[in-house]
Amino acid sequence: MPHSEHHRSHHIGWLRAQVLGANDGIVSTASLVLGVAGSGAVKSATVIAGLAGLVAGALSMAAGEYVSVSTQADTQDADLARERRELAAGLAQEHAELAGIYVARGLDPELAARVATQLMARDALAAHARDEIGITSFQRARPVQAALASAAAFAFGALLPLFSAVLTPAPLLAVAVPTTSLTALALLGGLAEWTGGASPAVDARRVVLWGTFAMAATHVAGRLVGTIL
Repeated sequence: MPHSEHHRSHHIGWLRAQVLGANDGIVSTASLVLGVAGSGAVKSATVIAGLAGLVAGALSMAAGEYVSVSTQADTQDADLARERRELAAGLAQEHAELAGIYVARGLDPELAARVATQLMARDALAAHARDEIGITSFQRARPVQAALASAAAFAFGALLPLFSAVLTPAPLLAVAVPTTSLTALALLGGLAEWTGGASPAVDARRVVLWGTFAMAATHVAGRLVGTIL
């Protein structure tokens, strides 16, 4: 019978990266716009600063995610290469090791041995990768995909406060940009929690709180610098 249950745990890594990127894009770009606007700069300079923040932030997210996931991929590849060597050097020993894992999980030794035999006959490396190392198809590191996804998520988030700054008259920037950004943060946080199966209100409150603090602090800093200069 086909497996009909749909669990959400295998989406956690992807969801984390997308939410992090979009949140970062919203908060950092909105804060940058508010900081520059608070300094007394003209609207064109504020928009240019926001656009520069979008480009720089998206590329920074892509580079950071690529390096991080590449390191993870290298570690996984090294583990798989070592497992291949161990399988080639001693198949019986690896069978006993896999059966021992199943015994530790609650199977009786005879059944564990049969399960190990059947799984290794189908794909010995995949069986050891999954049950010994913990690597599955959902967890394989993909650096380029992760980098592009993070950059796209950041850019998407950054476009919201940037468009708000473009479409809003200069005197209203300090109201329109945080309103738009905090609303987007609340919706995004709630969507992330709902997708993960948790309460939407919890994450919405968290991201709105930290977003408010970041935007307010940057705006105050911009005003202070504008006053001094």
